[in-house]
Amino acid sequence: MSDIADFSASQLLSLYRDRQLSPVAATKAALERINTYNSSVNAFAIVDENTALAEAQASEVRWLNGNPRGLVDGIPFTVKDLLLTKGLPTRRGSKAIISHQPWEENAPAVARLREQGAVLLGKTTTCEFGWKGVTDSPLTGIASS
Repeated sequence: MSDIADFSASQLLSLYRDRQLSPVAATKAALERINTYNSSVNAFAIVDENTALAEAQASEVRWLNGNPRGLVDGIPFTVKDLLLTKGLPTRRGSKAIISHQPWEENAPAVARLREQGAVLLGKTTTCEFGWKGVTDSPLTGIASS
């Protein structure tokens, strides 16, 4: 089998359906890829391994019971650190954001994905407040991804 972290969403769904791969294995592969490369490319502002693995385990149970939650159940995904994500801070790439408290709600796009069972891995770096076409942030530095 090729590197799981390289599979498309449709490939992952087909493998889940055929019980050849689990959402936990796909999530672990994605997290391993992040852990291998993030120190050199600085792509992630926040990685939430524990929650991602818990969401993947819940997805795996749904798939094994033949009852996936939605069209993207078990698919790992990320969002820019510009979108609100329940349980994680949204710092928008800026040191001006003083509160690093987790949010109590998801942005609509994040909510829809999570409602469909997608697995949030974490938040990717962003330029300050998303105002530039390059990712250099006073909070997280330069991303070379």
